Amino acid sequence: MTNPLAERELLLWRHGIAEERHPDRPDAERALTAEGSRRTAAVAQELQRLQLCCDTLLSSPLRRAVQTAELGVAAGLASGFAIEASLAPGGDPRPLLQAGNWQRLGLVGHEPDLGELASTLLGLPAGAITLRKAGIVLIRLGPAAASLEALIGPRLLRLRHQGRL
Repeated sequence: MTNPLAERELLLWRHGIAEERHPDRPDAERALTAEGSRRTAAVAQELQRLQLCCDTLLSSPLRRAVQTAELGVAAGLASGFAIEASLAPGGDPRPLLQAGNWQRLGLVGHEPDLGELASTLLGLPAGAITLRKAGIVLIRLGPAAASLEALIGPRLLRLRHQGRL
């Protein structure tokens, strides 16, 4: 169990651009598009360059989130990841924040759930924070309060990756 007075960080990462919804295909099977994979890989590489690596990386069981986590691992953002059912749409990931021995926890999931979690932790109204596809929120969790460290859209991370910023 982690020291409750220690500061830790939470990296919330929305999955990349996925295939369109289709009535003949379950939502859980929607994959990243080719463009979504390419852009998400660039984001993952830039997160690694920014030294935002996670000691623990957890992913929603939905295919597009798993693929996003796999791209993160391939970029060196984490050594591996685990599937976490509570990160599926409509789940409650808050208990994950209490468990485990981690300094930076990465959660790969969906909107509006990740934005709602960030808003709640920061004491903001529901919907105050939203993540674009492949975007991230970094929150510092202190003993008394949480603080927003970064809210970065995927375009900014890709431009940094391409050396254009």
